[in-house]
Amino acid sequence: MLGHEAADGADDPATRTLFSAIITPHRSLGPEGFRAMMVALCVVAGLLGLRFLVFGLWPVFGFLFVDVLGLYVAFKVSYARARAFEEVRLTPIELLLRRVSHRGEEREWRFNPLWTRLQRDIHAEFGLQRLVLVSRGQQVVIAGALSPEERAHFADAFGAALSRAKSGLVF
Repeated sequence: MLGHEAADGADDPATRTLFSAIITPHRSLGPEGFRAMMVALCVVAGLLGLRFLVFGLWPVFGFLFVDVLGLYVAFKVSYARARAFEEVRLTPIELLLRRVSHRGEEREWRFNPLWTRLQRDIHAEFGLQRLVLVSRGQQVVIAGALSPEERAHFADAFGAALSRAKSGLVF
């Protein structure tokens, strides 16, 4: 998911936000869908398990619920990882990239917009595969949680804001 905004109304032009975005991983199944899926899986596993119990194949009953438990754990891990996010904020004098992991660990990079460029790695068949901030020999991949189409939209908006910051026409 991607959210971004244009310039805010700050009094000081040097600290005015030209671009701001928070990038979060997308999860297609919400909490209600997850609950419905788990109930349906438990019902199906229970009915199948009862049929195997009738035939005297009781170990199959246990293994069916181990599968359901495995899916439950996998989805819970996926939802926990969805708490990670990336924040990109551009002002005329600073580009801030802040990455927060699903565990809450933070990492920050600060760049001078005048010395920073946005490198796009485009695959002919699959679209925009990678966005990299390059500044003074340092390279940082950004927007990795976005799909190629979302990444292209982000790159266009962010690239335009970065160009405005470099042109000096933001004051």
